Amino acid sequence: MSYSPPATIDALINEAEEQHLYFKLIEQTNKDFALANENIAIPLDIFPFELQHMVQEKILKLINHKFAEYLNLLYIIDVSEDQIKKLDGSDIFKLSEEVTFLILKREWQKVWFRNKY
Repeated sequence: MSYSPPATIDALINEAEEQHLYFKLIEQTNKDFALANENIAIPLDIFPFELQHMVQEKILKLINHKFAEYLNLLYIIDVSEDQIKKLDGSDIFKLSEEVTFLILKREWQKVWFRNKY
């Protein structure tokens, strides 16, 4: 069975909810941020739009104040370096939004694969 990742953050969250894996997505995200020593402590009862906002806020702080830790986080989560390099960094807010999607997409892939296999 081939896997095609969701094209938007909304599609990703909808897919996670439909497959009853939304909590697993949050747990995986918390786990990987903790592994990078960047605890985020996302509550399991968080609303989807708040999940995106919380991750994006953390990414924005890391880009602006702790860039080495930001790069380490991307490495630990295993976000594609090629995808990161394709992003336009001229608008930091837009960049943080796009990176948030890449992070959640990668976390979702991990959860999806673990659930399927």
